[in-house]
Amino acid sequence: MKRLASVILAAGDGTRLKSNRPKALHEVCGYPMLHHVLKVATEANAERHVVVVGYEGDQIRSAFTDRTNLEFADQLERLGTGHAMMMTRDHFQDYEGDILVLCGDTPLFKVETLQKLVEWHRHQDAAATILTAELKEPRGYGRILRYDDNRVQGIVEEKDANRYERAIREINTGTYCFDSKHLFESLGKINQDNSQNEYYLTDCIRILVDEGKRVEAVITEDSEEVIGVNTRVQLAQAERILRSRILERHMLEGITILDPDACYVDDEAIIGKDTVLYPGTIITGKTRIGEGCRIGPNTQIINSTVGDQSQVVSSYIENSQVEPGAKVGPFANLQNGVASS
Repeated sequence: MKRLASVILAAGDGTRLKSNRPKALHEVCGYPMLHHVLKVATEANAERHVVVVGYEGDQIRSAFTDRTNLEFADQLERLGTGHAMMMTRDHFQDYEGDILVLCGDTPLFKVETLQKLVEWHRHQDAAATILTAELKEPRGYGRILRYDDNRVQGIVEEKDANRYERAIREINTGTYCFDSKHLFESLGKINQDNSQNEYYLTDCIRILVDEGKRVEAVITEDSEEVIGVNTRVQLAQAERILRSRILERHMLEGITILDPDACYVDDEAIIGKDTVLYPGTIITGKTRIGEGCRIGPNTQIINSTVGDQSQVVSSYIENSQVEPGAKVGPFANLQNGVASS
């Protein structure tokens, strides 16, 4: 089977977030957006990851020092997505395989979607495959151009599109699967002849099509996955969507959540079956909650362990252990301690 690596474009400076932190470090459900992207790329069987960083790149490096199979490439000048990919060339000198390209500000992709993209790319023996979506309001996205027989013709960025092209609802999500050889060959042929004076990665698609290479497109079934985070409003939207997924997963695994709109659970928290979460419950960090517990209402648990058949009512617990069968609260404040049964 062909090898698979990922490239994650994370050089965004977060200008519209009005923040001093790099965009990729803003958190969704307790973890940086880049964490979510790396996680789903790994689950899609990417064996190594190259992250392109720019603004405050050292902050991103410092946040992921514990990750293996992770490399960084610097984009010191912001000259477009194609230029960002050029910065990864040295990391793939001796690599033959496929490269999954993702954006560091898209934390909502599901592993099934990326697997479908890679599988179709390989089944069709394509030079490149684009992940697309159909949106009712496609403003801000590049549009997918197709020939009359539905074959992919190319991608036009919105700022370069005419009014007919802007009416197209199929958009480029910024996620691709490329054959590495074809990717870097086409990168050597793109230029800055566009309204932004940038190197567009999308121009690689046009070049491959013009050269008669096979270019495919896979449409995602869930348009929520494609949301990119550029503002605090979009950050809250991504938080809401991912939180809903997390709570749904727990409920399907046997946890009762009395009011999902009033509970918050981080992505990597573990909760045992037959546990009940009451409204106002917040569970964050690497918290582990056993089976048959009663948590809440109005309770926050951070990086703690709660044993089976325990009850925590209207309390704050951080970096602590609640032994099996213990009853905590109401109005307890337990930090760096142990609650005995």
